[in-house]
Amino acid sequence: METRRSFGLSGNQLKLIAMLTMTLDHIGLYLLPQVQWLRILGRLSLPIYAYMIAEGCRYTHSRKGYFARIAFLAAICQGVYFLAMGSLYQCILVTFCLSIGMIFCLDAMRRSNTWISRGLFVLAVWGAGFVCEILPVLLPGTDFAVDYGFFGALLPVLVYWGKDRNQKVLLMGVGLVLLALDLGGIQWCALGALPLLLCYTGQKGRHSLGMVFYLYYPVHLVVIYLLGWIIL
Repeated sequence: METRRSFGLSGNQLKLIAMLTMTLDHIGLYLLPQVQWLRILGRLSLPIYAYMIAEGCRYTHSRKGYFARIAFLAAICQGVYFLAMGSLYQCILVTFCLSIGMIFCLDAMRRSNTWISRGLFVLAVWGAGFVCEILPVLLPGTDFAVDYGFFGALLPVLVYWGKDRNQKVLLMGVGLVLLALDLGGIQWCALGALPLLLCYTGQKGRHSLGMVFYLYYPVHLVVIYLLGWIIL
């Protein structure tokens, strides 16, 4: 059982850091592409969110509800992307839906360890790999791709595999190196999130901000798109 600390960063505080760096990243992507430091700071958001997804899977009272909330927002975002831009690019919420599916299958394998549960986990990993890496090749002429690809989807799974904070952060580091080797460039800057994750207290925080975190992603994208439409 992971020991909880009385000092450091709570889950809410880490998510607020992730929200801020994600916003800076998207401002750099859509509004100020010439300002690279915005994209560099933005690399910190994925590891924090991925870590929190793993923690959410571990401590949620309703796994079906947890998955349904993220899948619902993912569906809304994808619908907006397609209607507004005709885009088939799959956002990070879709990536995390794949992560959650693999985590639930991993947990089932840990609990029963039968050939059926092992096969289900292998099938879940293969399915995520197919969607992330093979399906884009099978859809030429489209922009279909999954944000951060298979290694991005694997990050929460690696964290969930860890037994304590040090193992979780170490496995996160391994996953981030694999992701950086795949994507290259400034993606190596994502390793800068590891010290922040080591400061995680294991506590959620004083206030329940779940709906804020869920709704912020689509809302901030709409605001940035509108600003881009007005300014650019």
